[in-house]
Amino acid sequence: MKQQLAQIALVVRDYDEAIEFYTQKLHFDLIEDTPLSEAKRWVVVAPPGSDGCRLLLAKAATGEQKSRVGNQTGGRVFLFLHTDDFERDYQNLLDQNITIVRRPTVEPYGTVAVFEDLYGNLWDMIEPIQK
Repeated sequence: MKQQLAQIALVVRDYDEAIEFYTQKLHFDLIEDTPLSEAKRWVVVAPPGSDGCRLLLAKAATGEQKSRVGNQTGGRVFLFLHTDDFERDYQNLLDQNITIVRRPTVEPYGTVAVFEDLYGNLWDMIEPIQK
């Protein structure tokens, strides 16, 4: 048996502002943007060069969903972005004025920093130690 996570739904306030943040600031690729109805779209982004899990940007439609925008995990780090060049990507975060929650540290598993996306979701950016 072979399985893998294909996509994770990230609840967002607005499709276009989320696309702009992920493609312009984090340099993710826009994989798909398909209208499903007047109010709903199928929007998928992924880090450049990635062949793994993608983000489905899902616009909050109900009051309960809107209350979760930016806090889908109760304040814990939610998403983990691996990089092959920590310094390059950390400098990009700084250049894009992205909020850094925890400055870089070297851990047994690699170099890591925590940043916020446009809604306040916490991300670990990690350059794993090569084994």
